[in-house]
Amino acid sequence: MADLRQQIASAVEASRDDLVSFIQTLVQSPSLANDEGPVQNIIQDKLESLGLDTEKILVRFDKLKDHPGFSDDGFSPDSRVNVMGQWHNEGDGRSLILNGHVDVVPTGPENLWNKSPWSGSVKNGRIYGRGSCDMKAGLGAGIFAVQVLQSIGFKPDGNIMIQSVVGEESGGCGTLTNIVKGYSADAAVILEPTSLKICPIQSGALTFRLTIPGRATHAAMRWDGVSAIEKFNLIHQSIIKFEKERHDSFNVTYFESRDRVAPINIGTIKGGEWHSTVPESVVAEGRFGVFPSETTRNARDAFEDHVSEISNNDPWLKDNPPVVEWFEGQFEPGQTDPEHPVIDKLMASHLTATGYAPIIEGVTYGSDLRLFTNHAHIPAVLFGPGDVRLAHAANEFVEIKEVLTSVKVVANMIVNWCGGTFD
Repeated sequence: MADLRQQIASAVEASRDDLVSFIQTLVQSPSLANDEGPVQNIIQDKLESLGLDTEKILVRFDKLKDHPGFSDDGFSPDSRVNVMGQWHNEGDGRSLILNGHVDVVPTGPENLWNKSPWSGSVKNGRIYGRGSCDMKAGLGAGIFAVQVLQSIGFKPDGNIMIQSVVGEESGGCGTLTNIVKGYSADAAVILEPTSLKICPIQSGALTFRLTIPGRATHAAMRWDGVSAIEKFNLIHQSIIKFEKERHDSFNVTYFESRDRVAPINIGTIKGGEWHSTVPESVVAEGRFGVFPSETTRNARDAFEDHVSEISNNDPWLKDNPPVVEWFEGQFEPGQTDPEHPVIDKLMASHLTATGYAPIIEGVTYGSDLRLFTNHAHIPAVLFGPGDVRLAHAANEFVEIKEVLTSVKVVANMIVNWCGGTFD
């Protein structure tokens, strides 16, 4: 086994330039929602070059809309595609999915970037650009794990399925499509940026819209009106306290920060129509965190009950209650038992590849993990290169050394989980 570990490590180092170039190419192909087609063609060509059986899988909302895990993200309902590549192996080993998404979030103001968001530039051992960290480097690492094993003549006993999916950032329609179509395996590794930590638990996140009514009048007579902005401030301050109370009441084992597991955030606010008018309404939209042990229904009820309770203590809001709506991304929490064999094998693979034991940690963001665990009943874990704090940010980057380590870990994981032989 020590000899195999060294063979993998040597093969990874030999493929370094090819791997970096491939990730640069992926970053240089902008793949915002609805525009993932060109990068998916690049992925498919690469998978075919490895001799994998590939196919494109059309994402159709009309086939997903009645599924409990579906979130309508408002993008194209019928023209986006996943790419699948299968390394078919006929032994009696366990099968494995390597999953990654190619859709990326908008770049934000380009003047905040040192170079073009699509440059894929390399500097000081880092690859820069939108999607480099989240998560084209991770997907590239999974693909190159297969390439490395092939290069040393290793053949797994179990089937390996590489899934390059769309729509993860806005609800998971890509991975859900694969699940609905029946693609399955004994386990899944989702190559999200986890800073090489092993993450089998994720919080959920629900998108909400909160509409607070006021009563408009001329600003010179503001005492005769009711400012919706002031009423929003009352509710917002209560939400901050409510967030802390929720954290005090839930078990948050495996999370780095016990008070940051399921944050509640107001992301947008629109209030008033004119500077000299008492504002008659405020519309605020935000994200409501869901604890891993909590159902989305219970989370929604908890938030609605809180808003109702606070409103009942205010004379105006009691008679003119705010309205809570839930829309777009509705990410359930999800988890795989940290004692599951797939976690043991991934930990062993990490130790083999790096020489040190990995950290097991829960993550506070939504991901496709919950679709595997909750709806496909496939044990899944997040693992990959990159710091998630850099995702969605200007000057996003990934450390090349982390990408190389990820390739080594995933290659060893294939060996440990699937078994196999040398040709």
